[in-house]
Amino acid sequence: MYRSVRGMPAAMTVVALSAGLLTATAPTAHAVAGATLPFTSVEAESATTTGTKIGPDHTQGTLASEASGRQAVRLTSGQRVEFTLPRAADAVNVAYSVPDGQSGTLNVYVNGTRLAKTLPVTSKYSYIDTSWIPGARTHHFFDNARLVLGQSVQAGDKVAFEANGVQVSVDVADFEQVAAATGQPAGSVSVISKGADPTGNGDSTQAFRDAISAAQGGVVWIPPGDYRLTSALSGVQNVTLQGAGSWHSIVHSSRFIDQSSSSGNVHIKDFAVVGEVTERVDSSPDNFVNGSLGANSSVSGMWLQHLKVGLWLTGNNDNLVVENNRFLDTTADGLNLNGNARGVRVRNNFLRNQGDDALAMWSLYAPDTNSSFENNTISQPNLANGIAIYGGTDIAVRNNLVSDTNALGSGIAISNQKFLDPFFPLAGTITVDGNTLVRTGAMNPNWNHPMGALRVDSYDSAINATVNITNATITDSPYSAFEFVSGGGQGYPVRNVTVDGATVRTTGTVVVQAEAQGAATFRNTTATGVGAAGVYNCPYPANSGTFALTDGGGNSGWNTTWSDCSTWPQPGQGNPDPDPNRNLAKGRPATATGSQDVYTPGRAVDGDANSYWESTNNAFPQSWTVDLGTAGPVRRLVLKLPPQSAWQARTQTVTVLGSTDGGTYTTVVGAQGYRFDPATGNTATVSLPGGTSLRYLRLSVSANTGWSAGQFSEVEAYSTP
Repeated sequence: MYRSVRGMPAAMTVVALSAGLLTATAPTAHAVAGATLPFTSVEAESATTTGTKIGPDHTQGTLASEASGRQAVRLTSGQRVEFTLPRAADAVNVAYSVPDGQSGTLNVYVNGTRLAKTLPVTSKYSYIDTSWIPGARTHHFFDNARLVLGQSVQAGDKVAFEANGVQVSVDVADFEQVAAATGQPAGSVSVISKGADPTGNGDSTQAFRDAISAAQGGVVWIPPGDYRLTSALSGVQNVTLQGAGSWHSIVHSSRFIDQSSSSGNVHIKDFAVVGEVTERVDSSPDNFVNGSLGANSSVSGMWLQHLKVGLWLTGNNDNLVVENNRFLDTTADGLNLNGNARGVRVRNNFLRNQGDDALAMWSLYAPDTNSSFENNTISQPNLANGIAIYGGTDIAVRNNLVSDTNALGSGIAISNQKFLDPFFPLAGTITVDGNTLVRTGAMNPNWNHPMGALRVDSYDSAINATVNITNATITDSPYSAFEFVSGGGQGYPVRNVTVDGATVRTTGTVVVQAEAQGAATFRNTTATGVGAAGVYNCPYPANSGTFALTDGGGNSGWNTTWSDCSTWPQPGQGNPDPDPNRNLAKGRPATATGSQDVYTPGRAVDGDANSYWESTNNAFPQSWTVDLGTAGPVRRLVLKLPPQSAWQARTQTVTVLGSTDGGTYTTVVGAQGYRFDPATGNTATVSLPGGTSLRYLRLSVSANTGWSAGQFSEVEAYSTP
């Protein structure tokens, strides 16, 4: 999350991911994760095609990295992809991407016969830029388009899509048997009776307002049709807004309800709200609901698409129920409980292609309390997490299915990242039970290392709540399964965590990625297909303390520890024997007594000689410290400045100190002047005495003839002379 200040019939009992198909599975001892959905999803890469399969790829900014399953099929004009239907259907929704600035159509074939209808495709709602979000790149490559086929297609029949005049990458097709339109409830007030235009040509805003006013305590009926609203509704309370079904009653509005308060008892159900949001503007309330519906309200059976956020909820929303909805193609969150949520239940929803956290609770101004996300299916959030809990008291995340997170995100994040104040950290008991995470976790470009599939993050303050993670299934994580981190870099502890009954199947790197001080107990956690080692345990900052892993019994398959804290394990790398010639300092946690502007301590160990640390100016002496991870021999240092000729020659006076515990330092090499000259590479070598052994290396700079600060672009440490 980044902050700048339609009924779903029980068509399937349970849902799980398998090769190429979102399918029903048999019940197990625990409730099966995910929503009960009225459609069946079939992956394009599992279909027959004359096009080209792309992926798999987890690299931020690539098309395949945002696709379901990290794969899709690219069609040039005239090429097609043909799906075999697993169940009867009469409608389809297709997730696709076209190149930026282009649009066109997909020809549609049923059993080889071309339909008169085509499926429009466009890049209008894609390629979102959020340059103000650190680490973000252009994203949100895919979009969704739906079509009623006009005939019933049976299981085993073929439905094909053919690119027409434009390159189209097809990701997944959702096949559905759409329920017939429901009739008008007795005693309801039809928006048409108040002048609404079901053709979508006229402005129906006032007709909706008049119907709401006339139906207080009753039902506003939205008949089948298309309705255009040009401004938001407000003053919505003590009323039901009901359509004939989300495929039949469609409201075109980018701001449906915008109100700061309501007396409550608002029930919104069974229609679609489709917006025209083509970029993310955080100062604009381009949301289906912005603000409050009031106590004892509900939202169900809705199709929400092309909005900034589905529901951005502030104020009183006590006992709100949000269920059986579809959230597609939002440029930011799907739903965010933005403080004051008490007793809210968000369950059995389907979310795809969110541009921020798909589901979030953010305890700003007051704690979200006794609220839950349950049995939701989340696919392809392309910037941030599948589910994020930012503070709150007695929160539950149960039986959700999250797949294919992209940059800056985990499948589930339990976090004390506050964004703004006043913030209410995690408290009470946080229950994370029965969730399934598939291909979740991602590289964080701001940290230059990965985020785990399930992350517990003491970002802005210590985690002191009880965090119980039970019966998790984590499959095909590109990096780690569980991560414990203080993401703000301050080293706050993560405490009181228990992981019990987890199943980990294939991790790119490790099962446990521990980067914070604190403790967790693991019980009955099994792992297979571990890419590098069972545990990476290298807390940051270096002197923040250790992370204690307690074996509570019943664990198997992950009892090894990554041996080299100076490097990050790469997917499938295996646990290496330490290279005696490696740079011990590269990538290790670095701190300093001060730094100037963006020239932070970590730049001296990032492997890039063109970036550099610069201390606070005009404040000698200044020191820079790196934690090498373990105590061991260090015999040689190579100090560097950027090699460009723009850096004039200079001499820096440096004292080398060392420590084994981060508390007591002794002088290894006394103060000496070291010459840096771009004509000879702008490097200086420091030989350390034989027998030098240290974990913490400190360089104290007392003078610099070229600038009024200490400066290093790289500090390299070697165990060999």
